[in-house]
Amino acid sequence: MNGLEHKNKILVIADDAPESELALLFAARRAKHSDTRLSILFMIEPQSFEHWMSVEDAIRAEAYEDAEDHLARYAAWAFEEAGLVAELIIREGRRADQIKAQISEDKDIFLLVLGASDSKEGPGPLVESLAHNPDYLGARPIPVAIVPGRMTREDIRKLS
Repeated sequence: MNGLEHKNKILVIADDAPESELALLFAARRAKHSDTRLSILFMIEPQSFEHWMSVEDAIRAEAYEDAEDHLARYAAWAFEEAGLVAELIIREGRRADQIKAQISEDKDIFLLVLGASDSKEGPGPLVESLAHNPDYLGARPIPVAIVPGRMTREDIRKLS
């Protein structure tokens, strides 16, 4: 392992949804209390501008800047809440495909944490995808913790 200690990881998905922040809080506290590492994954959905490559390049660069900003903020929260230095990951592609790929490529990931929206429209696309098609986790299924969007930060602190 190149001299690095093998240690399990908790993978949390970052985006701009409020429930994502709650999922991060839960994941960071679980990682701290279970002596595991924390990985934060931000995904950039592909956009196609086939005839306007310069526009596509500008949009992609802006998307990466946005991803880096989100991850920096999430990393700061993880450190503030749990004293953890998180692994920050950016992947580009369809969300379900990228989660599956990350879990498949990183054998240390043993838990996926998602935030569920409390919206009337449903729990959100990732939670809904998992409920309808658990195979999207791939050949190496792992447990999934879903943090309800109605929980408070204090509720999560008590739980984790």
